[in-house]
Amino acid sequence: MVSANREMVVYCFDTLVAHYNSEEVAPPAFDEGQHPLFVTWKKVVNGGEPRLRGCIGTLEARCLINGFKDYALTSALRDRRFPPIQAKELPYLECTVSILTDYETANNYLDWEVGKHGIIIEFTDDHGTRRSATYLPEVPAHEGWTKMEAIDSLMRKAGFSGPIMESLRKRIKLTRYQSTLFTMHYSDYASYVKATRGAVPYIVGATLSSH
Repeated sequence: MVSANREMVVYCFDTLVAHYNSEEVAPPAFDEGQHPLFVTWKKVVNGGEPRLRGCIGTLEARCLINGFKDYALTSALRDRRFPPIQAKELPYLECTVSILTDYETANNYLDWEVGKHGIIIEFTDDHGTRRSATYLPEVPAHEGWTKMEAIDSLMRKAGFSGPIMESLRKRIKLTRYQSTLFTMHYSDYASYVKATRGAVPYIVGATLSSH
């Protein structure tokens, strides 16, 4: 089984740097494969808690190289919840790559473990609108949610704004999955690039002094 690793995060940073420089990104140093995947960008300011800046991926299997290339940019620039990440933010960024595995259909909406499983919910609301959304495994644990709180939050994420009744929760089809992930801060990426390529990352017209 393929696990998330450092080279995948390096490739996501490389992809973003190449985008700002209007260049083609160099080939990555990991092997091709096919898996569902996510790319998450967070911003760390003044040593505080990392704040989400973008998180987008696919629940369907994708070729890893093109998948990470696409979603590194999509999550950084086109997550509708946030303004696009600017080049000057790079030194403050932290990137996490996730590879999703072990999809299982749950018996009910509570048939999963906080901290172990990511969850996908699918349901039809009282107006006949089909809705779906997912949380990666680390999200409910990081937020300190119970399973019920995570489900209710995920229903809101799916765009449902009506009252959440137990009868509606019981209509949820829940798929659980697991993931491997790897996280790297820009400063570690810059050090890695300098050690392996002999020069620090450079962006035309931007000052990338690491904090």
